[in-house]
Amino acid sequence: MGPLHFRVSVGICRRLVPLTLAAAAFAAPAPADIPVVELTGVVHAISAAHVVSAINRAAAAGAPLVVLRLDTPGGLDTSMRQIIDAMLNSRVPVAVFVGPSGARAASAGFLITVVADVAAMAPGTNIGAAHPVSGMGGAMDEVMSKKVTSDAAAYIRSKAERRGRNASLAEQAVVESKSFTEREALEGHLIDLVVGDVPALVAAIEGREVTRFDGTKVTLHVAGQPLTPVRMNWRQGILAAVASPEILFLLLLGALAGLGAEISHPGMLFPGVLGVFCLILFLFAAQIIPVNWAGVLLILLAVGLFAAEAKVHSYGMLTAGGLAAMMLGAFMLVDSPFKEMRVPLRTLVPAALLMGGGTIALVRLVIQAQRRRPLTGEAALLGQRGVADTDLAPEGWRRSPSPVSMG
Repeated sequence: MGPLHFRVSVGICRRLVPLTLAAAAFAAPAPADIPVVELTGVVHAISAAHVVSAINRAAAAGAPLVVLRLDTPGGLDTSMRQIIDAMLNSRVPVAVFVGPSGARAASAGFLITVVADVAAMAPGTNIGAAHPVSGMGGAMDEVMSKKVTSDAAAYIRSKAERRGRNASLAEQAVVESKSFTEREALEGHLIDLVVGDVPALVAAIEGREVTRFDGTKVTLHVAGQPLTPVRMNWRQGILAAVASPEILFLLLLGALAGLGAEISHPGMLFPGVLGVFCLILFLFAAQIIPVNWAGVLLILLAVGLFAAEAKVHSYGMLTAGGLAAMMLGAFMLVDSPFKEMRVPLRTLVPAALLMGGGTIALVRLVIQAQRRRPLTGEAALLGQRGVADTDLAPEGWRRSPSPVSMG
């Protein structure tokens, strides 16, 4: 009985072992992909939300690494700090790659690069120029400038020292607006390595031990892991499109034109609905990107001057003033020093010419209508020839009208 029992048990075990191994292999979670999040253009609230949500999703999925590819002139301080806070508190290491060749990480992008777990740049890129500026790029008063610069310098020093990077050079980028090529940044210990692209970055950091911001050490095992681009979802894409400067400008014009048409011609409905819709979207976009309300007032003035041209014959002076006010207002519309956050000329010039041309056409129609002889009412009888039924002393009766000829 004993030997038989032994042989049966061994046979059962031999059948169970492959099944157990297969079940274990099936139950083991597949290695998560490495998300590659692109942050291009100006850093604002929508792009910051995109990066933060991508980092959170990567942590939830158990990704071994998050790669943030940067090409930005900078952006809003509040949005930058949201991204940095998410990077510092992430359970997943974050590598920042400034690339491809020709890209830059200036201003806010420089600070994001310095605080990363791994900082890399592509050949032919640059970082730096992180001195704080006012919204319109003009000079702040001396006291405020010192306060803002001192705060930014202390902020980057604390992050660079914690990361083991050159805090002195990082501070110079903030205080003196210095910029660095990829070689200067590498030799100055602002970044960790120079690589050609994201796959080369992942291969280069395989087995590297990184120290997280909280002091814990993590060894990266990322070789061979698939890279997955992370793009904005449809909602973020729509919000980012609405928050662009040119769409912001067109929404403001649409709101003014629609509401103006509804006020001047009550009961048309469609222009009023369209104007309210554009106004709501404009106010929403104004919460995302900083709007200079002086620019809004100038655009309002321009529309007012265009409307006045139809009432007052100024021989084009009001139209010219409206065009000047609209162009100046469009340039001032977004409170940002970055040219990427200004209304482009390809949108501004056609819109201004369309408004100006529409005003001129409307004025011509008004003038032609005023010169045209009235066809009804007492004014239409002035200058006409007729036959009197009674003596005109000085008033009398006229015969029933017949085809009237000009007198």
